Amino acid sequence: MSSSLAGKLKAFVFSPHNGLKVYQDLKAADVPVTTAECRSCADPCDQDHDDFSSRLDIDLDSDMIGSVKPYRRQVVISTGQTDWEKEVTEVEGTLAALLMTANSSLGTSKKPKSTNDPLPSGLFSHTDAGRLAILNGSHRPFSRDESEETVIVLPDFMVVSGVPRTLAGAEALWKAALDPALDRVGVTTTRLDNLSTWVLPYSCLILLCSHKRRDKRCAIAAPMLEKTFQQYLEREGWEVHTDLHDLTSEPSLESQATSTTEKEQLIETQLKSLHAEHKALILKNSHVGGHKFAGNCIIYTPRGAGVWYGRVTPHEVESIVKHTIIDGQVLPTIFRGGVDLACRGKKTLYDW
Repeated sequence: MSSSLAGKLKAFVFSPHNGLKVYQDLKAADVPVTTAECRSCADPCDQDHDDFSSRLDIDLDSDMIGSVKPYRRQVVISTGQTDWEKEVTEVEGTLAALLMTANSSLGTSKKPKSTNDPLPSGLFSHTDAGRLAILNGSHRPFSRDESEETVIVLPDFMVVSGVPRTLAGAEALWKAALDPALDRVGVTTTRLDNLSTWVLPYSCLILLCSHKRRDKRCAIAAPMLEKTFQQYLEREGWEVHTDLHDLTSEPSLESQATSTTEKEQLIETQLKSLHAEHKALILKNSHVGGHKFAGNCIIYTPRGAGVWYGRVTPHEVESIVKHTIIDGQVLPTIFRGGVDLACRGKKTLYDW
């Protein structure tokens, strides 16, 4: 082991959050992980970062590992807002509430039987989970019809547009893309709905919890983190969007593929090409749990890997950009958990 690597691992041992143990567990589970420092600036900071954590009650002592509830899929529903009612799935007439109802009636309460080897705490495979996580997002819908929403489906890295804000619309979305029996290709038989789907056309998706009415700490953190992510990504030559690009002028998957095989090949080809485009989408979202660990940040890659970070401040953003977004590796000391991170024989979360 090199002296520099040994030094970094020694620092992990004496860190308050035992980064060495997390590093070792991730490494053993075939997760691309780095020994890099999560903080890129000096301490005290010499880069004028706004450290909101110094004036907020952030939990800096509890173990964050395992604080992410496993989910089969996570959806982010267009609202064009950055704050919402406290419980988004309880607001009558919203797609979030309607989708919760549809999932309760169409889904199953049985937990899928795992076919994979046990994973360390904090890691999970979406195929071993049954829960549907429903979030509201800051992106605006594509449709000019105000009664239709645009939904991002994760970890599939897909976009579904034209979803009516009705129970029938929620059920159509569930049957077309959210049924646990479906893979990311979704339903390929003849559908009676008018939903349109696309691959999410970004190299990565960054989700920042901004849910003020749930917890003001996230609302304070999110805009600062958004600004800092944009700054460092653009410094690296990346294109950054803070709203989902309207895809309706581009061919949908339904219009391009007539068979399951064609659709699978088309989706995989598009997903594999995205990392090289160096284009990021940053969205604000409703409560994901763990607001005491603000700022909360989730990063998804086109392969379907989802990394959850907590206690993120502007001090950590440059390191996240360089090591996770660009290099596709996990930073252990701010790691809360993640979906589909294990990739045996691969060096990064972008590798197939």
